[in-house]
Amino acid sequence: MTTQAIRSTLYLEPGLHQALRLKAATAHRSMSEIVNDAVRASLREDEEDLAAFSGRAKEKTMSYEQFLARLKADGSI
Repeated sequence: MTTQAIRSTLYLEPGLHQALRLKAATAHRSMSEIVNDAVRASLREDEEDLAAFSGRAKEKTMSYEQFLARLKADGSI
């Protein structure tokens, strides 16, 4: 954990809290470390998704009906 950590209150479902406590104990890590790592991973995934969307911004859009017609023409459905 960083030296400038900010204290925050999180409300977890009882089952999630128990699972987190058990994981922290068996992994010899703090619950905060595990939650921080999970948040970082989620934010990295969001960043990757946004980059993918940005890279495809100039692609032509297709309606659902057009897409189904293409699948039918390809013999996929």
